[in-house]
Amino acid sequence: QLQASGGGLVQAGGSLRLSCTASGRTFSTYTMTWFRQAPGKEREFVAAIRNVGTQHYADSVKARFSMSRDNAKNTVYLQMNSLKPEDTALYYCAAGRGVILSEARKQSQYQYWGQGTLVTVSS
Repeated sequence: QLQASGGGLVQAGGSLRLSCTASGRTFSTYTMTWFRQAPGKEREFVAAIRNVGTQHYADSVKARFSMSRDNAKNTVYLQMNSLKPEDTALYYCAAGRGVILSEARKQSQYQYWGQGTLVTVSS
């Protein structure tokens, strides 16, 4: 089970940190990811962090967002800086085992999904 939190309303240029906490004792073996879905749009990849710590980012958020994990707390974080109105979306965290590196941006790689947390960026 995944529980996402930290969303809210922020002005453009501001920052937010999302958290996603997982239940279970094998958290450290999972690749964790964030996807987002804006109104009227398809869900899209944002970032992923593998069990060994390697990170991947969508080009649209690279250099602004940073993903990290704390295996002792079963939690991953998404630090979002320099937010833009186009970052407005429902943000979902997900977990996957056996994620293929070249496929890490595909939803099908992740078996478990959280409920989403809403991020709204005002202009």
